[in-house]
Amino acid sequence: MRLTALLPLTLAALAAPPLQAEELPKAIQQLQAKGAVIKSSFDAPDGLRGYAAEYRNNGIAFYLTPNGKHVLVGSLFDEQGRDLSAEPLQKLVYAPMSKAIWAKMEKAAWIADGKADAPRVVYLFSDPNCPYCNMFWEQARPWVESGKVQLRHIMVGIIREDSPGKSAALLAAKDPAKALQQHEKAGKASTLKALNEIPPAVQAKLAGNMALLEELGLQATPAIFYQDENGNLQTQQGAPQPEVLGRILGKR
Repeated sequence: MRLTALLPLTLAALAAPPLQAEELPKAIQQLQAKGAVIKSSFDAPDGLRGYAAEYRNNGIAFYLTPNGKHVLVGSLFDEQGRDLSAEPLQKLVYAPMSKAIWAKMEKAAWIADGKADAPRVVYLFSDPNCPYCNMFWEQARPWVESGKVQLRHIMVGIIREDSPGKSAALLAAKDPAKALQQHEKAGKASTLKALNEIPPAVQAKLAGNMALLEELGLQATPAIFYQDENGNLQTQQGAPQPEVLGRILGKR
């Protein structure tokens, strides 16, 4: 699933800063005024000038005609059928956005599940009351226990009234990784109790995680983020089907 299929237009601010309107030709400024966030320009054939933009949750290429008065929108193909727009959009729109989002998740308040030196890291927004989060936890056991994957649970509270308190209890535990494992292993029989009074430091962590969840436009858990074989950020909403696990977690 392409990352931007799920993320709001405001995430353009996470990537490279957009070009200023005064730097742009008037025809491109008109598209900017309609909501396109122009990231950068790039070389194009036959006198055209390419512009990489982020618009309505997707990367899009604009091509300014040599006279500077008209704009072509969409992919540009050569006589061999190669998409000349793909590489600029990946480099100028998708890659910077992916890098920025990954960096934000690295700084979030997550609980590690698996070895610190695991070659593959997968982030997920997790709610202690989410049965599908528990399902994914179970699905991932072979990869985690073999040392191939570390799951990083970004704890949030959105499902039930006591979800924030339960997430806070896990974040405040003396050994959060152990507390999370006990909770997930027990499943429906978990005895995890919500904190009635959340310490300010823990509340700040939980608030930061919730802010990131909202910033990414996510409304449900688990929301899983991983890097594919090319290093591109991908996302999966909900517990994945068995045939998708290999894409997320790698080879068993």
